Amino acid sequence: MPTLPLTPASRRRAPRARVPRRDAGRAHIAPLDGLRGAAVLGVLLFHAGLFSGGFLGVDLFFVLSGFLITGLLLREAGTTGTVGLARFLTRRARRLLPALAAMGVGTLLLTWASGSAVLLRLALDDAPWAAAQAANWHYIAERIGYWDASGTRVFSHLWSIAVEWQFYLLWPLVVALLARLRRPEHWTAAVSAASALASLAAMLLLPHAVDTTRLYEGTDTRAAALLLGSLAATAPVRHALGRLHGRAADLACGALVCGLAAYWAVTDGEHSPSLFTGGLFLHALAAAALIALLAGSPDGHAGRILGAAPPRRLGELSYSLYLWHWPLYVLLPPETLGFGGWPRAVALIGLSLLAAALSTYLLENPVRHRASWTTGRTGALVLAAALAATAVLWTLLPRPPLGAGSVDISQLAVGAREVAAGPALPGHCAPA
Repeated sequence: MPTLPLTPASRRRAPRARVPRRDAGRAHIAPLDGLRGAAVLGVLLFHAGLFSGGFLGVDLFFVLSGFLITGLLLREAGTTGTVGLARFLTRRARRLLPALAAMGVGTLLLTWASGSAVLLRLALDDAPWAAAQAANWHYIAERIGYWDASGTRVFSHLWSIAVEWQFYLLWPLVVALLARLRRPEHWTAAVSAASALASLAAMLLLPHAVDTTRLYEGTDTRAAALLLGSLAATAPVRHALGRLHGRAADLACGALVCGLAAYWAVTDGEHSPSLFTGGLFLHALAAAALIALLAGSPDGHAGRILGAAPPRRLGELSYSLYLWHWPLYVLLPPETLGFGGWPRAVALIGLSLLAAALSTYLLENPVRHRASWTTGRTGALVLAAALAATAVLWTLLPRPPLGAGSVDISQLAVGAREVAAGPALPGHCAPA
């Protein structure tokens, strides 16, 4: 968690290198940006088919989001005695929605230009759910298996954005209610821990007769990672972990980094037996402990490595990079590019970085920092024009029928895997 503001006297005494950089009135912790960079790199390599455990980067994003958002809410509650829900949601919308909308419009246009009737029809069907931040429940209801059918859905990665937005709608209200009680941070810690355990129970007890998509994308089953991040942001946990300092904190951070890296290395997608029986929960718990330790001791060896320029810069682009990489992966398969493997991964990551940089510096940062064209009457006109253009585009793009002549390539892949693999693993039914 960011430290309290320094007094003038303590600011003179503090070493300059240890004063966190300020960003919009709050301390900025460089190692956490580095963790974002590691998380998005894992996801990029996983979707390229080169790192089977890289999907766990999404869980690291969840824990980071829970930690940072709850920290902001608790600081506001501690300062004002309440939480401004409308103000919080407005800040989140300004931070996240412009890039999401730009990616959505750009992806629809690129999908139309690709000439694939299947991809375009599925994209148009999924787009309203993505816009409503409910893509995860749409895919669950339609029994669209995450692990296999996502290759025909350019918006399938937005399930995780939907989970975070649903958390943003509910959790600030909970913190606002707890802020009215005595010792709100202790109550927040208790509710976070109890809710995380309830989420774990849901994952352990819910049936998954078709595949594991219900467990993997459900808000209730995935909330544990966000809630463990929230728990790590509370004063009782910060104070408990604060007893580790200096070399002890550094050793703990190193052990957690090595443990998380080892779990990423040995995890093989949904086929890891422990994943849905506590593995995801323990991974999130270790990530939450690491984040809290890094926030309290950012100048240790682990903090300096994660806070170095390359992972930190990658982390600063991570949101747009996550948004743009998957549509590019789907629209540029090896058959289109003429090559696969590492060369394709390098090419697509390069394209994704370019798209992310343009989105970050031309759209996200101006909106977040309230450039003149994003505020007042001009901002309202720009927003109205963007919404109207999006609606017109979604309405006018042709909707090719998914008739007998259309083939869902994901189903062919599933059938081939079922024949080759034989019976499904115990507790993990064959994907739909």
